[in-house]
Amino acid sequence: MNSGKAAAKWVATYGMLIGLACIFSYVEAIVPIPIPIPGVKLGLANLVVIVGLYTIGVKGTIAVSLVRIVFVGFTFGNASSMIYSMAGGIISLILMILFRKLNWFSQIGVSIIGGIGHNIGQLTMAALITQTAGVFYYLPFLMVAGVVAGALIGLLGGLVTERVQNIIKNL
Repeated sequence: MNSGKAAAKWVATYGMLIGLACIFSYVEAIVPIPIPIPGVKLGLANLVVIVGLYTIGVKGTIAVSLVRIVFVGFTFGNASSMIYSMAGGIISLILMILFRKLNWFSQIGVSIIGGIGHNIGQLTMAALITQTAGVFYYLPFLMVAGVVAGALIGLLGGLVTERVQNIIKNL
């Protein structure tokens, strides 16, 4: 009986996080940010990733993140957008997991590192696809965007993490 309750808790938690990440991705796709730099986004779905790292752990966060990228790619994007999202998501996730484990930074710092990592991953994929390093001239703009977006998501993530941890404990 206990294993059934644990499985139900696991399915509900992961389903909720995947659903939220997909909703945040959709909202971000339909509500443009009035910034004249192409491709700059707040990264609302990364809120779920940063909260996941601090609530459900690394394995669960990897699963939620990858499922979200694939699902959103098939639902709201195309193969190209999925490739860029996967590259950015994997680099971001690796860096956030590493710096979370090192415990050098707060949740805000880990989120900033993730935002920067996401942009580096996407630019690296763009350089590989276009076979030109010229895309890295765009990096300073994306670094600033990654720091700002990462800080906002990290700040919000810290607030949400506290509440989610309390909810998970009471399930």
